[in-house]
Amino acid sequence: MKGVSVQRVCFLLKVRPERLAEYRDRHREVWPEMRDALARTGWHNYSLFLKDDGLLVGYLETEDFEAAKKAMAETEVNARWQAEMAPFFESLDGRPDEGMHPLDEVFHLD
Repeated sequence: MKGVSVQRVCFLLKVRPERLAEYRDRHREVWPEMRDALARTGWHNYSLFLKDDGLLVGYLETEDFEAAKKAMAETEVNARWQAEMAPFFESLDGRPDEGMHPLDEVFHLD
């Protein structure tokens, strides 16, 4: 993504404490077609970090977060993945990808 304007996106979600082990297991083997769809729709340098209390921190880089979310939402594999992941989260109305509200970036060091 050199030479391209990059939007850095960070978001928080909350995984149910009783589902932490299974959530970790599911992410050890993300479906290849899901990984391909993320890359194809503009999700780069995407990471998830999970605390023992269930706090999930997501980070990604993209040219346009809204466009990347929209493109992913239009894929069949994303619909299947989101349906399987939704029960893992607390306080979520809808799919996990719909609950991703970016935090404001207040500092960045290149």
